[in-house]
Order: sequence, then C-alpha cells, then structure tokens
Amino acid sequence: MGLTGTLSRGFLYGLNYMEVIGLDRFLETLDKRKDVGGRERGLLTVSNHVSVLDDPLIWGSLPLSYAFSPKDLRWSLGSYDICFKNKFLSAFFSVGQVLPTHRSAYSSHGGLFQPTITQAIRLLSSHPFSSTPHPTPAPHISMSPRSPDIIDPFSSNALTYTTTGSDVFPAPSAYLSRKHSWVHIFPEGRVHQHPKKSLRYFKWGVSRLILESEPLPDIVPIFIDGNQEVMHESRQWPRFIPRAGKNIRIAFGEKVDGEKIFGDLRARWKRMVMLQKEVLIKKGQSVDWEMGELTEGLKYGEEAVALRMEVTDRVRQEVLKVRRSLGYPDEDPKQGLVETWIEEGPSAEKGKMLDGSWVGNT
Repeated sequence: MGLTGTLSRGFLYGLNYMEVIGLDRFLETLDKRKDVGGRERGLLTVSNHVSVLDDPLIWGSLPLSYAFSPKDLRWSLGSYDICFKNKFLSAFFSVGQVLPTHRSAYSSHGGLFQPTITQAIRLLSSHPFSSTPHPTPAPHISMSPRSPDIIDPFSSNALTYTTTGSDVFPAPSAYLSRKHSWVHIFPEGRVHQHPKKSLRYFKWGVSRLILESEPLPDIVPIFIDGNQEVMHESRQWPRFIPRAGKNIRIAFGEKVDGEKIFGDLRARWKRMVMLQKEVLIKKGQSVDWEMGELTEGLKYGEEAVALRMEVTDRVRQEVLKVRRSLGYPDEDPKQGLVETWIEEGPSAEKGKMLDGSWVGNT
C-alpha cells in the first residue's frame, strides 16, 4: 500500500495539476482514528466513479505518511472478474485491502447479499468476533484455534471466508485490529463519464452499510473530477498508460450528520428486525444471527426494499451537495432514477451511451 500510495501521489502532483478541497478536515477525521482501540465507530466514504484508476489515485491526495499505515487506510470493494481473476492479482489486491465483489452482470454470485457486503458491514462495526472465535461458526468462516486479535489476517493461520463456496479469502472483519475500519465504496457500481459530470443512479449495497453497521459509521461524501481525462473510456492505444497533464479536483465533503439524515430510517430498520425475530421466536426458530445475516423478509420484503431505496437516495444527495459546492449546475432529477439508465442497454454493456456519457465495466 505504501508503494501504491507513493506512485499515486507522485503521478498526481508530479505530472498533473491538482486541486484538493476539504483535505484538512478529512485528515482531522483520519487522525482521530489512529488509535484503533479508541475508535467508537467506523468510517464510510462514498464518491462518484469516473475512472478505472479512481482507487488508488484519489488516495494519493493524502500526505505520504498515511500510505505507510495500512490500519488507518481504506478497505475497498473490487470487481472479482477484474481484480481477482488470477492468483497474482488476488494476492496483490487482498494485501491492498480490497474485498472481492461479484457483479450480477458477470456472476451468479453478485448482488447486495453476497458475503463481501457482510464483511464490509462487520469491518465498519464493533466486530461480532471478540478475542475468541464464535463457538458455532457460519459455514463460510474457517476458524483458527489461535486468538484472532494476534493473527496476521494474511498469514497461513488467518480466518477466512468464501464468496462462491470454492474460493478462499482472508476475513478481515474477524480481527480486533480491524475494529471500526474505514470502508470506501463507489455506489455507481461502474465507471461513469458524463459530459455534464452527472452521477448514475446509486446501487443499494451502500444502504446495507448504513442500515446494518453498528453503530452508524461516520460518513464523508467525496466528489472526483478530472480522473476521467487521465483514463478516459474512449482512449486509444496504449490504453493501459494514464494520461498526464490533466486538471484534477478531489473534494472531501463535510462529515454527514448521520443521525439527522439516516436516524429515522435506521430506527425503522431496527423495528423491522425486531418484528422478524418475534415471528421466528413464535415459530420456535433461532434468532442468534451474526451481524450481516438476514432473513428472506429482511432481504426482499416490500418495506425493506423501500428503506434501501430511500437510504441510497439520501446518500446520493450528499455526494451531489459536494458536486454543487464546486459550482456545477444541478443535474436533471431523472439522472438518479434507474429507469433513466435502462437506455444504456444490458448492464454489461460499455462504451458511449445515447446521452453522450461513457460507461466502463469497472
């Protein structure tokens, strides 16, 4: 992570024209989290996604000292079919604190209820695993006899989980050293380069991180502009080389008042969970769930779906506030509707769209 951070910072400040807004207050947030044992909540950052290099480039805006302190850096969600398609890439991105995420357009294991989303929820939370493993672990967790707060998550003794039933990845949320971690997410789900810098609709996975993490994490919205010129989807050969000499702006928004924006929705979610448990208890069924485990009703029930839609919309509005602060005009409200983006065609389609935007597959 130190090497990647050094290269990112060198590229941004050495070969481009950088403007970073709100960095001081974001660093203040990070500095307050340096003592892992003293952390009281996780940190969730949310941004638009304009380039295949957004992560790690945007973190090159942080002072170099942060790149060499992985415990203070973000965990991110990376596309399984790109970042984890062979052993080398899998090892590189795992050590780089990237979680393997399946996309429904490319895998039957995709969706917002996949094991990696559970890992992200647990990373943001006070961990469900204390200093000893759960006595009856879920099938996707392979427990070690050693105490998880002293095991290197990437050692041969690491606790693991699977995303498909046949693969194996370190389970970072099982370690006390990862308590209340920082998770970054691109809710658009794929690269989106719009001529007016509009956002795509946000996918619902981010709503699970906000509704189910305990306690509610700190939330910081971010807006990125300029990286789309560094790696535009229309670029020709050599496609793999980033373009230099670009104007790049990274704006860190103010920390969201989580209770004010999401408190009512989280209260409704907790009532739903309580009612589900009451129903199961009456049926004589167990309600001893691990964090991130849900019943069918909590996954697909009408009220649960409506809640996720509302949370996701409110998150998107927070990112739009940062966009607006940079002087960009308000977007057409229809831009936030999934129906607007059906015109893109199949979800796996990429390239130039009918509205003039360019969409990538990452």
